[in-house]
Amino acid sequence: MTADQPLLEAAVRGDTAAFDELVRRHTGRMYRVALRIVGDPVEAEDVVQDAWISAWRALPRFRGDSAASTWLYRVVTNAALAHLRRKKPTVPLESAPEPRAVDGPEASLLRNETTDVVLRAIASLEPSQRVPLVLRELEGLSYEEVAQVLGTGVPALRARLHRARVALMAKLREQR
Repeated sequence: MTADQPLLEAAVRGDTAAFDELVRRHTGRMYRVALRIVGDPVEAEDVVQDAWISAWRALPRFRGDSAASTWLYRVVTNAALAHLRRKKPTVPLESAPEPRAVDGPEASLLRNETTDVVLRAIASLEPSQRVPLVLRELEGLSYEEVAQVLGTGVPALRARLHRARVALMAKLREQR
């Protein structure tokens, strides 16, 4: 049992303080996922708010089949995809904040430029390729967790990730 399970169970029983603690613990992670899927910081904030509203409304139906974090990844992913369906996708990720180590100005600048190129290439992928790539490669979820978030099997996920990686490499080659 993860540290979040008792909080989630209490929230299911109507404990708003427990739900607030889940919000405090997971909003940053959910924002990162939303930002990498929708590509705009303001829209990502809206997506996260929508996701938390959806999570609150869905609490009575939560069966505990997955970890709280996996369930919340699914909720925010679904909210981000719904957001993309409602609008024409435009995804500039130049402003996506990324943590950076500082070794010196030149090394830092090169890493920033490389990261920006990769993030722009990821942002240009179709959502069906972008979402599993973000969850697996940028958020570090296991294949099983990503498959659970996306409601698919691991073999199908591996195939989607392969296509996403091939498409990403093609985008990166175009940008050279």
